[in-house]
Amino acid sequence: MSRTQTAWWETRWFAVAAILLSCVPLLAPGLPPLADLPGHIGRYHIAAALRGSADLQQHWTFEWGLVGNLGVDLIVQLLSPILTAEHATKLVVILIPPLWVSGLILLARRAGGTLSPAAGFAFPLVYGYAFQLGFVNFMLAGGLALHALLLWVALAHRPVVRALLFLPIAFVLWIAHSFGWGMFGLLAFAAEWVRLREAGHGHRESLARAIGWCLPLAWPAALMVGAAPGDGALWDWKAKVSWLPSLLRERWKWYDVGCAILLFGLLWAAVRDRRLRFDPLTGTAALLCLIAFVALPRLIVGGAYVDMRMLAPAVALALVAIRVQPGHARFEASLAIAGTSFFVLRMATSSIAFLLFAGTQQAALEAVSHIPRGTTVLVLVNEACSSQWHSDRLGHIAGIAVARRDAFENGQWALADQQLLRPRHPQAEPYRADPSQLVYPASCEYKTTHFGEAVQGFDRGTFRYVWTLDFPAKPALADDVVLVWANNVSALYAVR
Repeated sequence: MSRTQTAWWETRWFAVAAILLSCVPLLAPGLPPLADLPGHIGRYHIAAALRGSADLQQHWTFEWGLVGNLGVDLIVQLLSPILTAEHATKLVVILIPPLWVSGLILLARRAGGTLSPAAGFAFPLVYGYAFQLGFVNFMLAGGLALHALLLWVALAHRPVVRALLFLPIAFVLWIAHSFGWGMFGLLAFAAEWVRLREAGHGHRESLARAIGWCLPLAWPAALMVGAAPGDGALWDWKAKVSWLPSLLRERWKWYDVGCAILLFGLLWAAVRDRRLRFDPLTGTAALLCLIAFVALPRLIVGGAYVDMRMLAPAVALALVAIRVQPGHARFEASLAIAGTSFFVLRMATSSIAFLLFAGTQQAALEAVSHIPRGTTVLVLVNEACSSQWHSDRLGHIAGIAVARRDAFENGQWALADQQLLRPRHPQAEPYRADPSQLVYPASCEYKTTHFGEAVQGFDRGTFRYVWTLDFPAKPALADDVVLVWANNVSALYAVR
């Protein structure tokens, strides 16, 4: 059985519906409940308001410079005259899933002429683990990279013009996030290699020419000369294997792992089933991203989870690369129905999960109104082990106290080649910056802050309040640290 008319999943209305549906889970929560995002919001607020706030000036320094991690930072800064850091951040974050979904749709159509019937399976991967952790600069850069690839492919027969045009585009992608820029380099090389092979060039010639035409994209690497390399030996193979079931890690382990198994099973079926094939362009791009996932270490230049970030893009590109051989129209339609159903299901459950996360976060944030403006707060969060699937995402919630109260808290990042923010109060060490706010159970693989030692040993000259999250409230933590307010999530103590 074959089809002669445009299938419903290839129509414009389906594309528009998919793009709009992708942002639904983010609409209701006042604060997008992504793990690291509240901490980022605190930094955005400092960058925008530091000059006009004496309170912020006594707690922080911020000097703009060239680092490959400024995508959302710069957009929020541009919006700061009309929107608060919280509102601007929500606006930008809501646009990231549609950016990815539209990029996947347009790229699949550009590569294969039509949209893959399996595309619905790919769309929920924008809510993969990197997004759940709040790596919004990388996610923004990755979405931009998909759209940049469309332009790269469109200009394939004007290589000189393309090379000149992509000099600034490469810089924009690098500024958004260096790993997103690196991902685009892989995508562009894949597209160029496939084009040359389809034009009849041999393997070696195609490889050499593809490298040559992609060289103009590499110049932002010069901006990273002198950066601290990080612990390049951390190829954590146990962690790398754990990223596979964590592909769609969100809230319910059995459900998320089951969905990941379904996607990997579909890809395996596409390899084995003669009715299915992979589009060369998107399939090769997916393969290169998968190789990068295997080859990259966990830490590079201060960035963490580097390898994990490449997994969801690799799987998403592989899924939109799936094509059904002619003569199997009924099977093709069934695959499209299954993919669309999967997409709708994941958006529904993500919406529920985000509302639950947001409820816990809002309960925790009730403490913020009891924090005096401009004060200093030692934050201690009862953080779950990374092996525990569910987390209440409170590890960086204190960043909202920075945004709303111009406070100082000890959970901001201050890595030299990743952030431009620096905390003052050197006497507050070792409770001055991330991850000193995180208190893991003794059984965890991570060892950061010990609750009892922190309460007894923090600098009383620096911190005027202690804010505990997900610990039982007590009348006092110490003789000079007494309870002033509490609910079932947060407890705020004053230092007398």
